[in-house]
Amino acid sequence: MLTSEELERYARHIVLHEVGGQGQAALKAAKVLVIGAGGLGAPALMYLAAAGVGTLGVIDDDVVTLSNLQRQIIHTTADVGKAKTDSAAESVAALNPHVRFITHQTRLQATNALEIVGGYDLVVDGSDNFTTRYLVSDACFLARKTLVAGALGIFDASLTTIRAHEKNADGEFNPTYRCLFPEAPPPGTIPTCEEAGLVGAFAGVLGSMMALEAIREIIGFGEGLVGRLLMIDARAMRFETLRYARDPANPLNGDHPTITDLSGHR
Repeated sequence: MLTSEELERYARHIVLHEVGGQGQAALKAAKVLVIGAGGLGAPALMYLAAAGVGTLGVIDDDVVTLSNLQRQIIHTTADVGKAKTDSAAESVAALNPHVRFITHQTRLQATNALEIVGGYDLVVDGSDNFTTRYLVSDACFLARKTLVAGALGIFDASLTTIRAHEKNADGEFNPTYRCLFPEAPPPGTIPTCEEAGLVGAFAGVLGSMMALEAIREIIGFGEGLVGRLLMIDARAMRFETLRYARDPANPLNGDHPTITDLSGHR
């Protein structure tokens, strides 16, 4: 049940036909884990908290630095030197005290991924490296959790939703992250944010869209991004969507799967 204060807080949601009281109640009952409290995780956390997600978790082992503040808007100057999870917890509590916020001040690894991911309904991956992305996607498949995955380049970005543990209307498994990217690019071929730079507002755009996609998945309205990759070109302000299908040779839910646990991750 929503309290009178919550009814007022979420009034702009509740008047929406696609959300209403039932959709807002679904948000309150949802448990969402955000991977990283950085450029993508920061805006995603803020909008998920503002939307009324009842249980919101974040995993991050880093501390706030001054150079983070150009894009990681959940942190402030006073938070420099503080654990990002603690800083995020304070911001979320100030924004919406109705949210139960759980912090995991650690690095996601093969040894803890299934336990952590298993405690949530949906995962929003805001990580900035392929090693973590493959680990998160494999863990979500094994734990049977929905994954909203975003990736940010210098002036390009992509977003998709993965429910590889579920089957589509034709009775076939949905595609995995590995169907999109069978192998990670060689180390050093993609520059890091520190090396190449990044417009802070662009991270805000993608992080907000990740939160929107998570909200749509929880409530269940519109056409989701399962089997669709949304691509953004910030130079031309162009948005495009392409469809992708399950690769029968993928090692996760392919015809002859070889990944049955996370032992292959370091």
